Amino acid sequence: MLIVTRFPKQVYMNILKATKVGHRFGGLRVVEDFNLELYEGDLVGVIGPNGAGKTTVFNLITGVYRASSGSIRFKGTELVGKTPNQIAALHIGRTFQNIRLFRDLSVLDNVRIAHYSQVDYTPWEALLHLGRFRREEQRVIDHARELLAIFKLEHLAGEKAKNLPYGLQRRLEIARALAISPELLLLDEPAAGMNPREIDQLMELILWVRREFKLTILLIEHQMKLVMGICERIQVLDFGVTLAEGPPKLIQNHPRVLEAYLGEVPVK
Repeated sequence: MLIVTRFPKQVYMNILKATKVGHRFGGLRVVEDFNLELYEGDLVGVIGPNGAGKTTVFNLITGVYRASSGSIRFKGTELVGKTPNQIAALHIGRTFQNIRLFRDLSVLDNVRIAHYSQVDYTPWEALLHLGRFRREEQRVIDHARELLAIFKLEHLAGEKAKNLPYGLQRRLEIARALAISPELLLLDEPAAGMNPREIDQLMELILWVRREFKLTILLIEHQMKLVMGICERIQVLDFGVTLAEGPPKLIQNHPRVLEAYLGEVPVK
């Protein structure tokens, strides 16, 4: 049985605050008046039907898209207008709904590459293989191997990423996201394509990662077992608008949420 415990919110600082965020593609409204506040150590889920705007929210936070309106602040720093690389350098990591590994590179190299937004050497030092370059490269390799060991992938370090089973590819993607030592980790449908046993293992893994790496986690997921099992708070989107937010028990019985998912509110 999973037990999720938290201390009172007032002892934690605000780490992410999205205020009245909106986004449009041409004349199509995708997200409107989106508000979200995360505190250190939170584990919050975003759910909603397909096309609700969930992944768009992640893309706005990580700079893939620039918000049409509103503000997104991470530890007081405005993210709107920053590039994905600049946002990653602030220690915000993410995974993707569709796994985006470098399929023909090794497992080790997939994790190594993720470090390079934060290496401390110049292109000239890299070209000439000077001392700082060699030291940094060794640090990157050592840290990548540590992450592979944590995720029980070290024996596959030389294997091409495309040869890994689906569940292990998901583990590798999370390991890669942790390479930048994030303080905020965004997980986009981490349980997609997993069987019930793999979902159980993933739930344990997410809770362990949060505790071990002292992370704040925001996740998108369709697997209600995972969302209801580990999230402390859930926000529900439908056509870019927030329908409801609150603890899992409230969301499970919220009439507007049931209507969005089922098409009608069940008669009691």
